[in-house]
Amino acid sequence: MEARRSIEDACKRRLQKIKVKEVGVKPLQLPFQEKSTNCKFHPLKLVLFLIVIGTFFLILSSNSVCQNKNASDSRQHFVNRWIWGASDPRYISDVDISWEEISQVLEQLPEKKVVENIGLLNFDEDEIIEWRQVVPSANQTVLHLDYAEKNITWETLYPEWIDEEQENEVPSCPSLPKLEVPRTRIDLIAVKLPCRNEGNWSRDVARLHLQLAAGGLASSVKGKHPVHLLFITKCFPIPNLYRCNELVARKGNAWLYKPDLSVLREKLQLPVGSCELALPFGKTAEEEHSGSKRREAYATILHSAHVYVCGAIAAAQSIRMAGSRRDLVILVDDSIGEYHRSGLEAAGWQVRTIQRIRNPKAEKDAYNEWNYSKFRLWQLTDYDKIIFIDADLLILRNIDILFRMPQISATGNNGTLFNSGVMVIEPSNCTFQLLMDHINEIESYNGGDQGYLNEIFTWWHRIPKHMNFLKNFWIGDDEVVKAKKTHLFGAEPPILYVLHYLGYKPWLCFRDYDCNWNVDILQEFASDVAHHKWWKVHDAMPEQLQDFCLLRSKQKAQLEWDRREAEKAKYVDGHWKIKIKDRRLKRCTDRLCNWKGMLKHWGQKNWTDDPFFHPSPPTLKTNKTKTASLSGI
Repeated sequence: MEARRSIEDACKRRLQKIKVKEVGVKPLQLPFQEKSTNCKFHPLKLVLFLIVIGTFFLILSSNSVCQNKNASDSRQHFVNRWIWGASDPRYISDVDISWEEISQVLEQLPEKKVVENIGLLNFDEDEIIEWRQVVPSANQTVLHLDYAEKNITWETLYPEWIDEEQENEVPSCPSLPKLEVPRTRIDLIAVKLPCRNEGNWSRDVARLHLQLAAGGLASSVKGKHPVHLLFITKCFPIPNLYRCNELVARKGNAWLYKPDLSVLREKLQLPVGSCELALPFGKTAEEEHSGSKRREAYATILHSAHVYVCGAIAAAQSIRMAGSRRDLVILVDDSIGEYHRSGLEAAGWQVRTIQRIRNPKAEKDAYNEWNYSKFRLWQLTDYDKIIFIDADLLILRNIDILFRMPQISATGNNGTLFNSGVMVIEPSNCTFQLLMDHINEIESYNGGDQGYLNEIFTWWHRIPKHMNFLKNFWIGDDEVVKAKKTHLFGAEPPILYVLHYLGYKPWLCFRDYDCNWNVDILQEFASDVAHHKWWKVHDAMPEQLQDFCLLRSKQKAQLEWDRREAEKAKYVDGHWKIKIKDRRLKRCTDRLCNWKGMLKHWGQKNWTDDPFFHPSPPTLKTNKTKTASLSGI
């Protein structure tokens, strides 16, 4: 207001000074008539007067924009974008628009759907004019969106670490400007999205911002008025924000969606990235425990790894001990024999047979050759939500609350990535097809399914690390941190919800202690407390299920070999001194029971890798008949 008064005073003084007597007009002078003053202006004075008036209106406009804590930033946006016409290169899309494709897609709108008002976001002036030709009967509203600040990067939205316990700070996400809701009700929101040519096109702040802003505008509509979104992009939109089963039509670079606005509203209430914990939404606790039948299940997968059968059986036991009554579904390929299938069924798993999916970028017989088989989880379409769990973990506390979270909800892994050991997914055949369509072009950062899924679902939601707590001690962990982790591993009643076993698995060790102690590169995964926690669940299983955790002769020899090597190296932890009392030493599951004799030839070339014949015991007789197959899909 002081600035405004000073400008007004200056104008008054200026008018007083430039009044002239009624004398002849000199050359180059222009008369300027005003009713109240009857004064004449010199051309230069006239120019100065106009500049002052222009500055006055600019300040008024700026004041209307800058009524918040980011006044200077907003003023800069205003000046750069609307006065000088500057644009942010992050938001520019170089996609060639095919108006014929857009017309064909819009023809797929329901017959009764009349588009009266179209909101246009991120189109240039020529494209806006073209829109008037494509849909001449509709009114166009040009939507203005302030750009995200330059210091907001994908790494700031998805940081390496946040203080989940809020001991030293309260985590917060950077704010992204939102669209102002027009007074006119919008029927169709059209958005032109950037898609960079480089590999990180899906981790693009501007691309994410435009999609979130468009979704926010669509979800602001009250009632059941249908709103469609049309994205113009050569790269697929965020698949877990705009679900493929909501895709009405696609032609080339034109993607037309009719989103479920109630679901969209819930997702947009979540933090924009992993920079804050995402809280569950949906039904209340009373509704959660009402006992109604739900299309929800826990799921895991075994492919070419019968040694994980024991882990899967223990995981099922832990889920039931934690109090969950949801369905348990396990996907297996034909390498898992009838005996092991019968054990899985006896443990409560519904066994479904799948055809394996090969990772085209993996080498033959490599560990990751068939791990893209995990994509089959999206074919479990008789369920709305799946909590996927790896077979090498225990559920210590009920995690049914995660069924109220959207796809993809997971714990952080490192950097901008999530850990796929526990994750919420929403089965859909079209999502499965999306995963299959890009396996030849998208590179996985670790060569496995986790790296690939992180490239498809770059927009994900952070759940507490206690829901997928990794059993390991980092090199940088000091004694205080180690003591804290050890306490978490063994706390009773449990503090952790899920304990994820890395390194040598407990059932592949002697039960006396964690065998990771005997291998130097695996000692970071060693914890006797966590080891005994697993065996406590094992001992709660029926005896016939415990038989699936017996050791083969070759594994016994490997464990003894590692113990002797630790003894030679005189590891300071001293576990190699412990006398083994594991009763499984006296149980033989194969025809090579003399495992101590194996040690005479241990390590000789082409000997320890030779396959041995292991006769399978007869299958267990159970009442389980719920088997199915995905092999034909």
